[in-house]
Amino acid sequence: MVSDVIALAMAYAALRIAARPPTERHTFGFGRTEVLVAQANGVLLFASAVVIAIEAVKRLQSPEAITASGVIVVGVFGLLVNAGSAVIVGRAAHGNLNMRAALWHLASDALGSVAVIIAGIGAAVFGTDRIDSIASLFIAVLIVWGAWQLIREATAVLLEAAPADVDPSEVRQALCDEPGVEAVHHLHLWTMGSEQRALSAHLVLDGEWTLHDAQLRAGEIKHMLDHRFGIEHATLEVECHACVDDETHEHAPTGAHTHRH
Repeated sequence: MVSDVIALAMAYAALRIAARPPTERHTFGFGRTEVLVAQANGVLLFASAVVIAIEAVKRLQSPEAITASGVIVVGVFGLLVNAGSAVIVGRAAHGNLNMRAALWHLASDALGSVAVIIAGIGAAVFGTDRIDSIASLFIAVLIVWGAWQLIREATAVLLEAAPADVDPSEVRQALCDEPGVEAVHHLHLWTMGSEQRALSAHLVLDGEWTLHDAQLRAGEIKHMLDHRFGIEHATLEVECHACVDDETHEHAPTGAHTHRH
């Protein structure tokens, strides 16, 4: 429960910091604060699972007598509190790595309460004190799995990997299929915070375009990216021919470029 309080306090603080507006030094804002906190909560979950596993092994070797009725009452109360809290947090956790980390803490405690209930029933019905330790080891494995998922996702964001649910090749094909787009290069996809997806790309337009028409076309393509892939922050550079440093295209003669950022 102490770890839950710490995790929720960290998640709330991260939400407050991430909501701050960008500054001259932090031009992208503070969205990645949530990612850092999610990673820290993943480490905290992993440490909790290790402590649970060590204690469970000790009690397997030297079982301790438990009061079945008291254990069951505490387990049911803990399950109601943690499950109820998990439902509330879960409503806001969709797509937010920071909130999912807090949710995992509550869910792991709810699982721990299930283990307590199982232990109480086992002691009352079968007179055994080892069921608690066996259930705890099983739950520790689940917690480690959840912690690993959080740490991996947070690290991927910090390394500016493409969002896990977005296929870069599909995005590239969607851009190439847009009317007026001849080629796409220098395509980059990443996540700025725990939720905000970003993209930058160079688009080669066919034919002759005025600056005004190229700007309008870029705006339409940005709308497509937002609607189809949830990419809210897109920086598109439109060109009349491929960049001379692009290895995937033949070098084009040096000429004027039309830019749209």
